[in-house]
Amino acid sequence: MSIAVLRTFISKRKQEHEEKLSRKKKNGPKASGETIVEPEAQTDSINLDGKSNGDSDLPKEISPEPEAQTDAMVHDGKSNGECDISEDSASNHDKGRGHLKPPRVLEALSASGLRALRYAREIDEIGQVVALDNDKESVESCRVNIKFNGSVACSKVESHLADARVYMLAHPKEFDAVDLDPYGAPSVFLDSAVQSVVDGGLLMCTATDMAVLCGSNGEVCYSKYGSYPLRGNYCHEMALRILLACIESHANRYKRYIVPVLSIHMNFYVRVFVRIYTSASAIKSTPLKLSYVYQCVGCDSFHLQPVGRTVSKNTSIKNLPGFGPVVAQECSDCGKKYNMGGPIWSAPIHDMEWVTSILADVKSMKDRYPAFNQISATLTTISEELPDVPLFVSLHGLCATLKCTSPSAVIFRSAVINAGYRISGSHVNPLGLKTDAPMDVIWDIMRCWVKNHPVKPQPSDQAGSAILAKEPTLQANFTRAVASLSKAQAKKVARFLPNPERHWGPKLRAGRQITSKHVSLLGAEAVNGLLNNDDEGDEPPSKRKKAEDTTANL
Repeated sequence: MSIAVLRTFISKRKQEHEEKLSRKKKNGPKASGETIVEPEAQTDSINLDGKSNGDSDLPKEISPEPEAQTDAMVHDGKSNGECDISEDSASNHDKGRGHLKPPRVLEALSASGLRALRYAREIDEIGQVVALDNDKESVESCRVNIKFNGSVACSKVESHLADARVYMLAHPKEFDAVDLDPYGAPSVFLDSAVQSVVDGGLLMCTATDMAVLCGSNGEVCYSKYGSYPLRGNYCHEMALRILLACIESHANRYKRYIVPVLSIHMNFYVRVFVRIYTSASAIKSTPLKLSYVYQCVGCDSFHLQPVGRTVSKNTSIKNLPGFGPVVAQECSDCGKKYNMGGPIWSAPIHDMEWVTSILADVKSMKDRYPAFNQISATLTTISEELPDVPLFVSLHGLCATLKCTSPSAVIFRSAVINAGYRISGSHVNPLGLKTDAPMDVIWDIMRCWVKNHPVKPQPSDQAGSAILAKEPTLQANFTRAVASLSKAQAKKVARFLPNPERHWGPKLRAGRQITSKHVSLLGAEAVNGLLNNDDEGDEPPSKRKKAEDTTANL
C-alpha cells in the first residue's frame, strides 16, 4: 500500500509543479535572478556531506505490511558487485532553475532496511532514501542488504546510525516523504516528523498499539495521543481519527496543518497518509475539524460535538467555540447516560481523488503488487465510503440492543435511502454502515422492523425495552432501493478477504507461558505439543531439591 501511495504522491507532485510553473508563466516573468521555489517540493541545494552509511539514523521495526513480500529485497548470498554507498546522490538532482528535483524519502525506523530498499528499487522516480536506526546490528544488516541489492540500491539508499527524533529535528523541511512505522505508538516521533517534511510533503505514519487506541487503556491513550477513546463497534475508525487529531496537534505548534489523503485500518494496525502544509491562517480552522463523541452506555447511539464553529459577518469569518452540549444528560432513545470521548478528527479521512488515482495505478501495475488482491479490495471499499460521515453504526449491534433478528444489509440500506438519507459501507468493519441519518431515524427504522418481526418481552430496565416502548415517528419503507447495493457489490467484487491462514493474528509476546487458553491464538495442535513437551521435561533442580528437603523434614 505504501508503494502505491508514494507513486501517486510523486505523480501529483509533478502535476502540481507543472501547474504552478504554468501559472507563473501566465503572470509574466519574474525579476531577473529570482529563483522559483516550490512549496510542494524541496528545491534548495542539499548537502549530503559525502557520507553514506554514516552516523545518523533512528530505530524502527517494520510492521507486517501485506505488500512487503518481495524477492528483490532480501539478499540471497550473492553480491551484485561492490558499490560506493557514500556517493553523493545530489548529482541525481536537477540543478536547473525551476526544475523539480527527485523526491527524498526518509524511513525513520528502518531496521534491516527492507522498505527503504523496496522504495528505491520499485519506484524509479525516487532520488534518495535515507534509512535510519539506532541499533548497530540493524544498521549493519541494512548496509549488507544495500550492497546485495545492486547498484540501484547503492546509489539511492543510505543507512545511518542515529536517533530518529534528533535526525529529523536536525533536518527541518528536508524530506519530501517521511515514513514512520514504529513498534507501538508513534507519538514520540510526531513532533520532529512534522518538522522534517517539506511543504506539501507526505507523512506516512503507522500505529500498532490498537489495544490502547481502541479503548482498553483509555488513560494511556490520552497521555500518548491527547484523546480519550471509546469502546464501540467503530473503535478502529476512531483509532484512525485519534491518530490524525494527534498529528494535527503536533503540526499546529509549528504553524503547519495536515490534509489526509488515505487512512486505513488493515490487519492489526492503522496507517495514515497525510500531506503537510504551512499556513498560520489555515491552522485557525483546526477546531472545525475536531469533535468530541458522546456514546450512550445503553444503546449504540452516538453524537458528535464540534470543538469550533464559524460565524460570517459581512465579508469576514470569525472562529468561535462550538455550541454545546449537543445531547441531554440522558439518552433520548433509551434513557441511559453518555460516555464522552475525543477529541477526534471529524473531517474527511480520505481524499477520494487520491483513492481513485491509487486504485487505478494499482490495477495498471497488477503484476508488481504481490498483495494486489488485498490492496485492491481495501481501496475499492474505501472508494465507496461516505467521506463526510464520521464513524458508523453496526447492524448487528443495533439488533443486539433490541434482541431482534437482523434484517439483511440490503433491506436496511433501502429503508435509509427511502427515508431520504445516504448510506455506505466501511472498510473498517464488514458490518459497519456509515450514514448521515440521525440516530432517531435509525431507531425508527428498527422499530418498524420489529413490528413486522416481533421479539420476546424484555425486562423494563433494558435499553431495548425503552427504545421499543416508543412509537416510531417515521414509517420505514423497506422496498428495495436501486442504490442499496454498491457498484462493487453489484459486480460481486471482493471487498473483505478471508485471513491468509488459520489462527491468523498477533502471537504471544516473548516470555509468555503457553497454556490451554491460547488455543484460539496458536491452534489446538501447537498448544498440545508445547504442553506435552513441558510435561516430558525434567523438573528443575531447584524445585526437586526443595521438594526433597520438605520430605526429609516430614
